[in-house]
Amino acid sequence: MYALVRNYSGAGAKELFDLLDERKSDVETRLRTVDGFVAYTLIRTNDGGVSVTVCQDQGGTDQSTQVVRDWIKANAAGLNTDPPTVSKGTVILHLT
Repeated sequence: MYALVRNYSGAGAKELFDLLDERKSDVETRLRTVDGFVAYTLIRTNDGGVSVTVCQDQGGTDQSTQVVRDWIKANAAGLNTDPPTVSKGTVILHLT
């Protein structure tokens, strides 16, 4: 498995996570179309939030990045959110 963590802070981050909270069913529907999708988690922080995507391979997380970009462009472009800090890599342990 492969994971991708996006950390959103700075300009527009809190507003983006408010919108994601309001539209979470739409976000879920889109992310479930990603090839090899395993899990997606949104975490609200004091200065914005963090998303964690887990897929069977890096191709799935790459696809999820495009899905998220498209969703933000269509639904949150006016927020002028700073780009997230991204961390990614092979999953060592995944518990459910």
